[in-house]
Amino acid sequence: MIVVALPAHLRTLARVEGDVFLEVAEPVTLGAVLDALEARYPVLRGTIRDHKTLRRRAFVRFFACEQDMSHDPPDTVLPEAVVNGTEPFMVVGAIAGG
Repeated sequence: MIVVALPAHLRTLARVEGDVFLEVAEPVTLGAVLDALEARYPVLRGTIRDHKTLRRRAFVRFFACEQDMSHDPPDTVLPEAVVNGTEPFMVVGAIAGG
């Protein structure tokens, strides 16, 4: 069971409270988790990734085990701690500026 932590605005859009729990078949990759998330919550399609290119939206970041995976290819296998559910896969809304 994969634990996905979403930012508040995406939780509101998907009408969920707290973390999302997803069943994802092996190998558990970045793209497979996002596919499962969008399949379970169709309202999130296009908010995290572009519909056609499946590229990450500019102000959305992905983290697993304190590692930024935002620029990793979709076929990147997630760390074992995320796969076994002890650590969450985090979708984070990035902030620009400084």
